[in-house]
Amino acid sequence: MAAASTWHCETFEFDLSSPFIMGILNVTPDSFSDGGTHADVESALAHAHAMLNAGADIIDVGGESTRPGSDEVSEAEEISRVLPVVRELARAGVAVSVDTRHASVAEECVDAGACIINDITGFRSRRMRELAARSDVGLVVMHMRGQPKTMQDDPYYEDAYGEVEGELLRLARRLEAEGVEPERICLDAGVGFGKLTSHNQALVQSTNALVRHGYPVMGAVSRKSFIGAMTGIQEPAMRDTASALCAAYMVGQGARIVRVHNVELTRHMLQKSRRAIIGLGSNMGNASGHIDTAIAALRRNENIWVGAVSSYVESAPAYLEDQATFVNAIVVLQTTLSAQELLDELHVIENSEGRVRTIANGPRTLDLDIVDYEGVVSDDPVLSLPHPLALERDFVVTPLLELMPDCVFADGTRVTRDAVSVGHVNGLA
Repeated sequence: MAAASTWHCETFEFDLSSPFIMGILNVTPDSFSDGGTHADVESALAHAHAMLNAGADIIDVGGESTRPGSDEVSEAEEISRVLPVVRELARAGVAVSVDTRHASVAEECVDAGACIINDITGFRSRRMRELAARSDVGLVVMHMRGQPKTMQDDPYYEDAYGEVEGELLRLARRLEAEGVEPERICLDAGVGFGKLTSHNQALVQSTNALVRHGYPVMGAVSRKSFIGAMTGIQEPAMRDTASALCAAYMVGQGARIVRVHNVELTRHMLQKSRRAIIGLGSNMGNASGHIDTAIAALRRNENIWVGAVSSYVESAPAYLEDQATFVNAIVVLQTTLSAQELLDELHVIENSEGRVRTIANGPRTLDLDIVDYEGVVSDDPVLSLPHPLALERDFVVTPLLELMPDCVFADGTRVTRDAVSVGHVNGLA
C-alpha cells in the first residue's frame, strides 16, 4: 500500500511530502520531564507560542500524566486543565491536538476547536470511537498494553514489532469499519508504553515497515527512558539532542509527524543531520564482542543516533582468503558529523580495540567502513562514497538488505545482490 500523502485533520490538511513537528504542551503538575512548568494557562499559552515561533506545526495539549506508574486524574480535573488552553489556541488559528484517553475530555476539546485527538489507548473505548466517527478530526492511534500505572510491570512480547503492528492495524481497521475515513488515521507504535528497551529499539528500527501500510506514522520518543537507556543520559531534560536525532532517523525511515519537547533543536536536526550506513567487521579475538564495543561507542557519541543494527553474520574472508572467518554487521545511524568527521570517529573506535593495519585485507580486531553517507558522492581516495566495493561484498549486502530492503545509495544506485562475488555469508554469527 502506498504511503499516505496527506493527513486530514478537520480544517487542516497536512501535506506529508515533508515532516511536521508536534510540540508537546503538558499542562500537568507531574509529567516526567516538565511537570508543573506550564501548569497555568498563561505560562502554557506562552510556551505554546514559543514552540510555534520555533517551528512547531501542531501543539499537543495534555492534562494527565501517563508516565509509567502515574495515577489517573478525574475527567473533570483534566478538562479544567486543558480546555482553556485548547480554546485559546484554536481561536488563534493553531492546529491543536488533545492528548487524552477520555472521551469526555476529547469531546469538550473538539467542540472548542481541537483538530486532532491523540489517544494513548488506541481508541479502544467505544465512546471515543463514536466521537471519532461523528467528527472530522485527525486521530493518533497509539499502541499500549495495560494502563500507565502498571504498564512497565514486566511487559512481554515474542515479536515486538510484529505484535505491535498487528494490534495497531486491528485498531485502525476497526475505526474504519465504524465510519472513520482512513486519511484521518495516524499510527504511533507507542515507544515507552508497556515496552522494554529492546522492544522500543525494535519498533524504532522498524519504522519503515509500519509506513508501508499507508497510514501516516508518528515518531514519539522525546526524552523517554528509552533514549536514556540507549545513550546513558539519565536526566530527561538532557536527552533533547539524542531525541531529535532519533526523530530525524525515524523521519528518514518514513515517519511524517514527530512529537517533541524541543522544537527548535528538532527542526535543526531534521534539516542538518544525515543518514550514514556503517559496515562493521572483526575476525580476531572475541569478534562479536569487538562489534558490540564499537556500537556502544557510537551510541555514547552525542552527535550520533544508532537507529538500526543488523543481525551479526559469519562470512568468509574476502580478497585475502587465508585467515579466520569474520563476524560482520551493518549499522544505520543519524549524525550531525560530516562524512570526514565520522570517518575520524570510526578510526578512534578501531584504534581503541587495537586495530592492526600491517597487512592489506588481513586479520583485524575491528574494521569500520562508511558504506554510504546521505547526500555525499566522492571519489576521493581517502574517503570514496558510496564505498566502491560495497555491492560486491556479501557481508555488506546481506545485512544491509535485512535492514533496508529498498536501500538506494547517495549516487542513486539501488542495493541488490546482482554484483555479490566475495565475502559470502555462511549464516548468523
